[in-house]
This record gives sequence, C-alpha cells and structure tokens, in this order.
Amino acid sequence: MHAMDTIATDTIVAIATAAGAGGVGVLRLSGPRAASIAHLLGAPTLRPRHAHYARLRGADDEVIDDAIVLWFPAPNSFTGEEVVELQGHGSPVVLQQLVARCIALGARQARAGEFSERAFLNGKLDLAQAEAIADLIAAGDHRAARAARRSLDGVFSRRVEQVIEQLVLLRIHVEAAIDFADEPLDTLGGAQVRRGLAAARETLALLRRDAERGRRLRDGLHAVLIGPPNAGKSSLLNALAGSDRAIVTDIAGTTRDTLRETIRLDGLELTLVDTAGLRDGGDAIEREGMRRARAEIERTDLALIVLDAREPAAGEAAIGESMLAVPHKLWIHNKSDLLADAGQGSTDPDRVFVSAATGAGLDDLHARLRSIASAGAGEQVEGEFSARTRHVDAIERAQDHARQADGELAHEHLELAAEELRLAHDALGEITGQMSADDLLGRIFSSFCIGK
Repeated sequence: MHAMDTIATDTIVAIATAAGAGGVGVLRLSGPRAASIAHLLGAPTLRPRHAHYARLRGADDEVIDDAIVLWFPAPNSFTGEEVVELQGHGSPVVLQQLVARCIALGARQARAGEFSERAFLNGKLDLAQAEAIADLIAAGDHRAARAARRSLDGVFSRRVEQVIEQLVLLRIHVEAAIDFADEPLDTLGGAQVRRGLAAARETLALLRRDAERGRRLRDGLHAVLIGPPNAGKSSLLNALAGSDRAIVTDIAGTTRDTLRETIRLDGLELTLVDTAGLRDGGDAIEREGMRRARAEIERTDLALIVLDAREPAAGEAAIGESMLAVPHKLWIHNKSDLLADAGQGSTDPDRVFVSAATGAGLDDLHARLRSIASAGAGEQVEGEFSARTRHVDAIERAQDHARQADGELAHEHLELAAEELRLAHDALGEITGQMSADDLLGRIFSSFCIGK
C-alpha cells in the first residue's frame, strides 16, 4: 500500500489529446460520477470496454458533437477509478464545450498530471512508472521512447525493488543481532552480513550506472565549451551547430555571456554552452561572463576544453584547477590547420585535433562526443530504461548510506549500521514512491500535461 492511498470522491475531466485541431479529440472523465455524467450528456447504457455511438448534447438539448464512448469500471481502468473516454471530433471549440458541460454536470477540471497521480495513489503504478508516462510522451527519438516504455513496464522499478529486498534482509539480520550485543558479530553471522552488504553495494553501483544512462537519454548531456580567449570556442560552437550562432572576432573577450545550442547525436541530445574565455583581468562585464562560465562548469557533465593547437600549454595553464570536479573532459586542439603535423603521434582518446575554420577533425570530434554521450548505452539495449535526476540523486544517497553502514559494521556499531541501512532503504523508496512526501508528489505530477 502507498503511504498516500486514497479514495477520490470527486470526478475530474480534461482533454486528453494535444492542443490544436485534429481529426479526433479525446475527453477523459475519472471518478465515481464518470458514467452518470456520460449518460446525462447523451450516452446510452454503457457496457464495460465496449464502444458506443452517442450524440452528446448541451443543456438546451442541442447536439454538441457525435462521439464514441468507452466505459472502464473501477478498478479495471488506468486510474483504478471509474473512467469514461469520449472520442469526438478534434475541434478545440467543441472539446471545450464538452468540458464545460461536464463541469456543469458535476465534474471539475483536472489538474496537470492528476489522472496519473490517481493511478499512483490507487496502486495501479508506482512513482517511477508514473513518471515514465510523461517521459514516453516527451520522448524525442525511438531510443528515448523505448527506454521510457521499459520504465513504464516496470524494468526500473524491479531493479530498485531488488536492491530494497537486499537491504531489508540485511536490516533484519543486523537489528536481530542488536539484541545480542554481548556476542561478537562474527558469531552472529557477521560474515554473511558483510557479504550481503558487499553484494548490495555492487548492485547499487550497477543501478546507478544504468540510471545515469537513462537520465542522459531523457535529459541529454550538458557540455560546456571552456578555454582561454581566442582559442576558437565560438567558432567551434558554430561548426558543431551548423549555423552562425555565436559572434566570432579576433578580439579577446568577445563572448561575454553564455550561449546555448542543442545538437543531436544518434538520438541523444547534447546541450552546448559557449562561455566567456577564462583569463585574468577584463572589464566588469567580462568578469561577470567568467563568473557565469565557472557556474556552468560546476554543474556540467562534460567540459570541452578548447585550446589553441599552436600553444596548448599556455591554454591549459589559463584553465588552472577549474576542471577538477567535471566528470568528463575532452581536450580539443583547435586551429590545427595552422600546424604541419596536427595530431600526429597522439594516442590519447580524450584529445582531438580539429579546425573549426576548415572542418578538419570534426568527424572525429562527433564520434568522440557520441561515445561520451551514449556512455555505452547503445551496447546495452536490454538494460536501458528512462530515469530522472532525482532518481540518480536517490541512488547516490543510498550508496553513501550503504558505504557508511559498511564502516559501522567493521567497528561492530550495530545500531549505527542499522540506521544507515534504514536511510539507504528510505532513499531508494523515494524512487518508487514508498517514502515520498506530499510536496514531492505535487512537484512531480504538476509537470505532466493536462489530461494525463
């Protein structure tokens, strides 16, 4: 049972098809009065999961639209409640008339995501599956759609439940051992507990890896172009984007604010951020641009460090230690057309020699970016599922608590180990909704589209 299980006493209504005109428009009702409202609109006696033709009428008995009516009695519906779908013509005016008529007959306008929220609250979906619905709707390519579909089918949730089950068994063992505090842990099955915790930590590590891949499929990869002034960052952005998005001059400090461009690499989205060149000095505006550049660096997935191929050492010195916390770094030696032996003898996969001016080396750069963006996801088709930043954060917290529990067990601090295992359990429970608070659920479902 979910912590927020409830029985809805009101009936909600919303247009379930996209905004704008179309051949067919769908109106959805959910709640105890769904079928009676459909009957008052003009629907005949309804049979479960059968299509019925109806002439839907307004308060003055004038026909609003012809429609097909489908009835799904509780609990065998998407929301777990009584659900009626009205499939009429896709005129926004007509659909709004029908919504207004349903409200006059006792329904209310649904909030964003409320249908999926009710499905979660009624135990039809867990929270990760409910979020996968929004991800499936928003999928920008077939890989993202497939990953969202797998999450909706429960692939991600089952992986989370597997780790939760491991942690539950460990908690039972450790908390039972607390009652025998005078006995050494090894005499109480301590070796078995340590092996179990090691296995749980390994499973968590694999889950985090795959969740990060799923997050990249959903959100894309955030990359920052960074480097000293006049290294060619803006020229490279234009070359990658295929258009003149950034102003390019020979004057140091031309770029003073961040500029974003999105490109797609084998279906994966990559957001490129051009930043002000890092150097000492500069006027107040340029210094603000450099501050914003450093702020982008703090939250980026990938740093594309652009250097002048003629003097890379000077460029690396200008970057300093600002790159230390970035997960992935790719060193791009630009202006390689000005070198006689550009890249010859280089075996470092994280160094690419290019020329934004001539296009030389851009194919190699695209290949390297595709490899980083996918992070092997293309080779792990069966392991793909969609995930969100909050999922990855929850797994990371569970990993931290599991690591702390391991340390406490090493010192036989059983009460502290049990508490760390509980916190790891709770962190994972946030993913499927077992431990979620009302405000968390509100934020998640408010991002859904109306009618879903």
